[in-house]
Amino acid sequence: MEVYRKEKKFILSYIEFKKCSNLFDKILIKDKHNNGDYGYIIRSLYFDTINDKDFTEKEDGVEVRRKIRLRIYDPEQDFAMLEMKQKTGENQLKRSIKISKEDAISLIHGNYSVLLKYNDDFASECYGVMSMQCYKPKSVVQYNRKAYIAKENNIRITFDFDIKVTEANFNIFDEKLNLYSAFNQDEVVLEVKYNNFLLTYIKDLLEKVEKSELSVSKYCLSREISKNYII
Repeated sequence: MEVYRKEKKFILSYIEFKKCSNLFDKILIKDKHNNGDYGYIIRSLYFDTINDKDFTEKEDGVEVRRKIRLRIYDPEQDFAMLEMKQKTGENQLKRSIKISKEDAISLIHGNYSVLLKYNDDFASECYGVMSMQCYKPKSVVQYNRKAYIAKENNIRITFDFDIKVTEANFNIFDEKLNLYSAFNQDEVVLEVKYNNFLLTYIKDLLEKVEKSELSVSKYCLSREISKNYII
């Protein structure tokens, strides 16, 4: 699957999120997976090179960069999504492929050759990139997401909260994964994703939100301990 769109991120208070949520509930289409204000769980395992190329390029604001991750929505599910996000300025390309739980575990253990059996160009590309550039599991990020959809221009608005991470256990299928908070629990990340341009009524809705633009990624937040550890 391939999705190409623009993306903007903001930070807002939990109280502001509640106000927005009540408003958006009446105007936008709610994601079918939403469970009230609780939303739904997302858990991602991020890979990076031995010398943390992707992390460093994000921190340095490099114009063209990428992230590779495995994503699940329930530790009990029997599959995972392997995703690569490539960003050039505001524009972002996300490609993904569904792989089995067994193959996802193989990737976690560093066996990338399982991707070759999928007879898929994207899977083959991931195999080449991850093998040649020595990608390794680096961190796991879990959070709740409440999402809304506007069909025009493939607009998707999400609120992410209760962001937790670990750099100690990479098994995203572990139901008792030991995670710690990596973000202020009173703050929520707002993401706005769209194709071409943002519709006026969506802009008007967002202008009512007290927010500030966010540059840090969840992946960078999840590396806080290892990247700041001083021997």
